[in-house]
Amino acid sequence: MATVKVLEHFGIDHTFPAAQTCCGQPMANSGCMLEAKPLALRFVEIFKKYQYIVAPSGSCVAMVRNHYTSFFDKNDVEANEVRRRTYELSEFLTQVLKVDSFDGRFPHKVGMHQSCHGLRDLRLGPSSEVMTQRPETVTELLRNLDGISFSQLQRPDECCGFGGTFAVAEEAVSCMMGDDRINDHLNAGTEVLTAGDMSCLMHLEGLIKRQKHNIRVMHFAEILAESIK
Repeated sequence: MATVKVLEHFGIDHTFPAAQTCCGQPMANSGCMLEAKPLALRFVEIFKKYQYIVAPSGSCVAMVRNHYTSFFDKNDVEANEVRRRTYELSEFLTQVLKVDSFDGRFPHKVGMHQSCHGLRDLRLGPSSEVMTQRPETVTELLRNLDGISFSQLQRPDECCGFGGTFAVAEEAVSCMMGDDRINDHLNAGTEVLTAGDMSCLMHLEGLIKRQKHNIRVMHFAEILAESIK
């Protein structure tokens, strides 16, 4: 609903196809490609008529854009068009709508979590293992909010440890990785932890609540929606 509010703020005519299901990423990540293929076929069939497909999830978008090649012929026009027209929300706002400022107020210290799919699959920001400089799309959208400040993290692009089924198969390692990220935010004075993937935020919020840390967890779309005057 926060995504809807933000899109409506910019006058975007939108719809939510009720027939849609999962894009197939959980199955594909676990190696169950046969089980994922029907979902990929369904996704293309449902969304092929839309000019843009926008999702507030870098991992879902990465699945469609970069990994649907496993399910379709390389010359499949419909599949290729759906892949090309699928955007992560911050990417859509900054690259398609050309939003370079957002008029709102959010007087909090925000800690950015860079999800692995958004950062390394969609290239929505710079990563420490490569020299290429890239704009951080979420930070670009948030930086002009009145009163906002950003935490200076020691390891700003480290994985949170969720990784889908990795968090189930390797629970102890996953939780330790999550604790490392949370401690970085605690040391930096983060008041609100944000990201572009709800899966990462779900994992981190679970640890934060169980340990009773005073950090609020919000998707960046929720920050934008809350800040709208």
